[in-house]
Amino acid sequence: MDIHRSRALRIALVAPPFLPIPPLRYGGTERVVGVLAEGFHRRGHDLTVFAAGDSQTPGRLVPVVPEATWQSTREDTTEALMASIVEAVKRRQDQFDVIHSHIEWHGFDMAASLRTPVVSTLHGRIDLGATADKLPAYPRIPLIAISDRQRSYLPDLNWIATIHHGLDFDGVEEGTGSGGYLLFVGRITPEKGLDAAIELARRTGLHLMVAAKAHEAHEVVTYKEVVEPAERDGIVTFLGEVGAPARDRLIGDARATVMLGEWPEPFGLVAIESLATGTPLIARRSGALPEIVRDGIDGFLVDDVDEAVAAIDQINGLDRSEIRSSTLIRFSAERMVDEYEEVFTDLVDGRGRTPRTRSDQQTPTAEGSETPLGVT
Repeated sequence: MDIHRSRALRIALVAPPFLPIPPLRYGGTERVVGVLAEGFHRRGHDLTVFAAGDSQTPGRLVPVVPEATWQSTREDTTEALMASIVEAVKRRQDQFDVIHSHIEWHGFDMAASLRTPVVSTLHGRIDLGATADKLPAYPRIPLIAISDRQRSYLPDLNWIATIHHGLDFDGVEEGTGSGGYLLFVGRITPEKGLDAAIELARRTGLHLMVAAKAHEAHEVVTYKEVVEPAERDGIVTFLGEVGAPARDRLIGDARATVMLGEWPEPFGLVAIESLATGTPLIARRSGALPEIVRDGIDGFLVDDVDEAVAAIDQINGLDRSEIRSSTLIRFSAERMVDEYEEVFTDLVDGRGRTPRTRSDQQTPTAEGSETPLGVT
């Protein structure tokens, strides 16, 4: 039974239009929005979700496009689509107590100008690109980081909290690692460290299963240049995208999940998905992963492939049941929804918040639908 920690609020969730809520397979931001939508609705909040029209979300859906743009033939630019979403939110702002933006820098002007409080959760990197360029111009808008590492690049902004992601792990069973293989899950892009994972497999003689999408041009190139040769050598099996619950079984049967990308991962949903089955991680000591992986307990943090090779011999000594049980608490959907409720209530009441980091906090061991924008 849910414990209602705050009064009912009128909440708007603003999602990007690229994938439905929840996504069918791959999708980080959209998965988190889906978990929040379920949690807020279940707790009795008046929920409106601005998302793709093929979303299956509780509450009131405002379809910002008829269907998710990843599979549509729309020719709108991303900026044009985001601008139309922002305008739709602006027209309805008085219907909400708080607006929760998940559209990165596209929502900054909205956050700075609306009467209704707008809080922005940033899901991507803020150390480079458009977000990094634009954020300093908005020093007062309320921001939520998904890791302390993410916010450390621009620490003087109005960070009101760090809230680690949480997922609904109902139905996720503890794995045994009986498959004996290494596992890579995610996007086939150079920054994700797939080449390092393949090198680790070569050097240890362990087979590498790759569950990843390869649709966009740069992903296809990486597949052909990096994955195909390893497949021919019998080192890798490429599975493509794998949806739940098959993905959970795949993770649970792995000896370890490998995350060796050098880029500063803002969070890493794959990490908590793996730990929820009890499967340990061998992860590069970068980005938010040191906030997620307890070195020597949940897996091993490494600085290079040499250290990853050494870690393989120690994996079997870890307690998979302990990994799983602590993860179900640390990264639960309920914990995440609790923390967002607290933030929203403070904003609505005008109290603001002391800008806490995760290290400051103690973490415990379709009703109605409107016409799509621009569609009659």
